[in-house]
This record gives sequence, structure tokens and C-alpha cells, in this order.
Amino acid sequence: MKNPAALAPLRHPAFRMLWLANLASNIGLFVQNTAAGWLMTSLDPSPMMVSLVQAASMLPVFLLALPAGALADIMDRRLFLIGAQLWMAGTALLLCILSGLDALGPWGLVALTFALGAGLAMTFPAWAATTPELVPRTDLVSAIALNGIGFNITRAIGPAIGGLTIAWFGMGAAFALNAACLMVMVAALFAWKRAPSSSRMPREHFLSAVRAGTRFVAATPAMHAAIIRAVVFFLFGSAVWGLLPLLVRDTLGLGPQSFGLLLGCMGVGAVAAGFLLPALRGRLDRSGMVLWASLIGALAMAILALLHHWSFAALGMMLYGVSWISAASTLQASAQMAAPAWVRARAIGIYQMCFFGALAAGSALSGWIAGQVGVTWAMFLFALGAAIGAVLVRHWTLDAEAPSAPPAVELVRPAPAAAELRELLHEGANRVLEVVRYQVPAADRDAFLAVMAQCRLVRLRGGAATWRLYEDIANPDRWVELWAIESWAEHLREAGRLSDEDRVTLARAAAFHVGDGGPEAVRYVNVRV
Repeated sequence: MKNPAALAPLRHPAFRMLWLANLASNIGLFVQNTAAGWLMTSLDPSPMMVSLVQAASMLPVFLLALPAGALADIMDRRLFLIGAQLWMAGTALLLCILSGLDALGPWGLVALTFALGAGLAMTFPAWAATTPELVPRTDLVSAIALNGIGFNITRAIGPAIGGLTIAWFGMGAAFALNAACLMVMVAALFAWKRAPSSSRMPREHFLSAVRAGTRFVAATPAMHAAIIRAVVFFLFGSAVWGLLPLLVRDTLGLGPQSFGLLLGCMGVGAVAAGFLLPALRGRLDRSGMVLWASLIGALAMAILALLHHWSFAALGMMLYGVSWISAASTLQASAQMAAPAWVRARAIGIYQMCFFGALAAGSALSGWIAGQVGVTWAMFLFALGAAIGAVLVRHWTLDAEAPSAPPAVELVRPAPAAAELRELLHEGANRVLEVVRYQVPAADRDAFLAVMAQCRLVRLRGGAATWRLYEDIANPDRWVELWAIESWAEHLREAGRLSDEDRVTLARAAAFHVGDGGPEAVRYVNVRV
């Protein structure tokens, strides 16, 4: 019998080992979330405090995802992940001890949840950027989807395990179980024999890496679309996470086991949808997938808000799971495919910063609104917002494809000799000004300007701090393109950051030149006087 297409990446041993370890780690994560959310209903049952538990777990990703992504790009990613897992395991053990001693108050729970979220903030972009190292590019999309399936398998069983652990052994046992699950991932990361990366380039500095990642995302329309669609989806969808504990306890009158089982229903829906996604992608493009997933999510929240019976709540959570995995995996894949290897962790970090920020803001906002108008009305208002928002942002397309590259056009002169290069690198803080001169017939002016607008994005994605295009007043067929790079080392990295699509754009610009040879390209290094 042929294995499902969704399981193909598991034939790669390193991916399989880390994927299974990640299952254990995520089970602990959902046990932790279930325990923390339910514990707050005892420590302080106000809607605002209950929703703050969810917000505290998501806010660190908003605050730390970009620096975490930069560190994951410039450090040994394996050691970086090990450190993050050990931090979270230590925090989980502290929660276990404090809850066992009955010394944990509501704000202490929020603070330690925030500390765990800081570890997750470090883990998420590094883990997402690791996936392309574990599988060939032909299996990358399936591997991303399989990560989502695994996450939602744990979503199906993790909350149920958490609810049963709380009911049978108490809160401390749930936090201890999370620590044990995290150590499984630590062991797998130690066993992973990561291929050493070799580069003759000096390592990027932290602040320079952050700036380069920010410029790349700012100049990449595909990233803009993924971020905007994600913010709208997660902002409104976060109401389920912020209000579900109160809905289960107060509206439905159920206990922690039912809370865990309802979260498990969501995981069941997500896993089922995950296996169906490869077939659905043949019928819907990525933009259409996110639109329909958002509308299904809005319907799920409306069911939770209006139909107060456990069976309807289970149906609503299953539909919500379908919505969540369909939108989240599609948006994540869109962001990841838009980012090349050199900036992938940073770009994903910015993407995750935006959608986790939306989750944190939405959770806190839903709690505040529930305090004003009640849980039912708050959930319904967020369902309405989810449907309206999905329709309003549907024109931000997620389906742009990069064209194939023609033979590369050389627009820069050969690098200096080794001695000169060492001298320039020694003064690495000096900016580099790059200049390309074009001669373009007047009849091609408008077409040339349209292509140069795309060249501007190429230069900014490659690390340019500024970019300008000048026209010669006396000779309108002469043009000068200028852009500044922070250092000589950044200039040397620039060519390696060009994608096939970028090379196509630069070749189109060069094709307008009518002079002898190609466009004249020169470089200047800033001299301090």
C-alpha cells in the first residue's frame, strides 16, 4: 500500500527523529497550556486574568521573534535550539515546585508563563528555518505541512492528557510532565549530526543581521501578503484561546476533563484537515484556502457563542481545528517559501512576531470585551469580525510564483585582490556606495522606470540601506542607480542573496542599456576624514 503523500518526508532519518521528538515537546506544551489556563480559573477567575494567561504565552514571541530569528541565522542553530529547550524545561520545573508548595499566585503564573513564552519565541523561527536542512527541496512543502499535522496531533491528545493529569495527579504533575517532554527534544537535538556550514565570509553581527532581515521583509510583497492575512486571521481567531476556559466552566458548566477533551476535538479536526490538504491544494490556490479557512473559523466561533451544549461545542471546536490548520499551514508555507536560506529564520521571526502579536492582542481584547458584555457576546463579535476581515483582505494574494532565471548578467566588477580585500574588511564599518550607469532610449523611459521600481526592491532585499535613481537633466537617456550597503562584508554577501527572480529583474534592467558592453558598475568605499 502506498503511503500518503503527507508522510513522504518521514523517510529522511534526521527529519523523522526530530519530528517525533517535536511531537513529545508539543504534547508537553499543550499539557502546560491546559494546566495554566485552568489554574488561573481558580487563582483569579476574572475574564481578563484568564485571557492574560494566553496573552502572556504569545506576547514574548511578538517581542522576541525578530532577535531570535537573527540569532538563529548567525549562530549554530542546533545549540541555539538546545539552549531554548533547556530554558523552558527549567521554567516548567519551577512552576511544578511553586504549585506543589501552593506558593503560586495569579501574577506569578502570568510571569512564568511569559518566561516559557520567551523560550518558545527562541524556538519557533529556529525550528521553522531548520526544516529545509532536514529534507530536500522537493519534500519541503510536505515537511511544512507534516509539521502542522504533528502539531495538531499533539493538540488532539495533549489537552486531553493535560486535563486527565490535572484531575488525577494535580497541577504540579502537569507542569512536571511538560519538563520531561521538553527533555526528549533536548536528547534528539544532541543526537542530530548537523552538517557544519562552511563560509569564507565573516559572521554577521547581531544588529546588522536584524537590519538585513527587516529590510528583506519590508521589500518583499509576498511577505507583506502573508503577514497581513495572518494578522487578520489570528487576531479574531484568538478569542477561542482567550475565552474557552470560561465558556467551558461558566457557560457549559463542565470541568477540566471536558476542557481538555474539547481542545482535543479541535486537534482531531486539525489532523483530519491536515491529511486532506494535499488534495485540497489541487483545487484551491493558497489565497482561496486561507479565505475559506477564515470563513469556517468564523462559523465555528459563532457555533461556540450561540449553541450552549457540549455536542455543539465539540462540533464548533472540530471546525475550528479544520480552520486553524488550513490557514496556519498555508500562511506559514507562504512565508517560508518567500524567504531564501540566508534570511529565513529572520523573515519567519518577523512573520511570527506579527501573528503572535495578533494572538496576544486578540486574547487580551476578547477578555476585556467579555468583561463588558459577557463571554457569549464577545465570542460572537469576534466571529463576525473574522468573517468581515477575511473578505476585506482577500485581494492580498499568496500565490505569486518566481520565474525561471536566464543566464546571469554580471553587473559588478570582479572583487579586489586578497590584500586589498583584507584591508577593506578591517574597516568593516565603512559604507559602500554602489553605482550602475545606464543609457536608455527616451522611448523606453516608462518601461525602464517600471523595471527599476522592481530593482529597488531587489537591492533592498539584498541589504541596501538606501536606494536612489537619478536622471541626467542635460542628457535624458542617461541614468544613475545608487544604493548604499552598510559595510564591505555586507556588499560581498549581496550577490549570494539574489534569488532567481531577482536575477531576472536585474537582467531586464540591463537589457534596456544601449551602450557598448553592459551598464557600467562601480563601487566606492566611504572614507572618514
